[in-house]
Amino acid sequence: MDPYRYLPFTSRKIMQAWADRERPPEEVAWTPITKPLEACRVALLTTAGVSVRGDFPFDQQGERDDPWWGDPSWRRLPHHLTEDDVEVSHLHIDHAPIEADLDVVLPLRRLAELEDEGVIGAVATHHYSIMGYVLDACELVEHSAPEIAAELATDEVDLVLLVPV
Repeated sequence: MDPYRYLPFTSRKIMQAWADRERPPEEVAWTPITKPLEACRVALLTTAGVSVRGDFPFDQQGERDDPWWGDPSWRRLPHHLTEDDVEVSHLHIDHAPIEADLDVVLPLRRLAELEDEGVIGAVATHHYSIMGYVLDACELVEHSAPEIAAELATDEVDLVLLVPV
């Protein structure tokens, strides 16, 4: 898997150097859960660019046309999806493992098992997907994240698990 495969040679070298220089933030903003896990409604947020088959997919052509751009939009996903129900639009990951087992990037069956075992209170009605390749996160931070947060609040979600790829 080559995350830089759609970049011209010069851009590839710049991106690789940029990635090598990135430092993790000094402080990560965590919000502790306020009730027991077995009482929490849990949702998933994947960065795999998953969408419901037949729904509006993430914009791959925009990224091919401009490798410095990544689609900052998001998709709502119902909790009952299977491999046959989705398509993956992420250009920087191998789709084969996801097509074989959606739980690789969206562990819905594992989450349902946790609910059945009483480890979590409930699986949320909806889960969410964004693209993991967004170099300019302004649109994602200013629009997509607040929209997803509002959806999560409406669904009374207590805990969101990030599934990065």
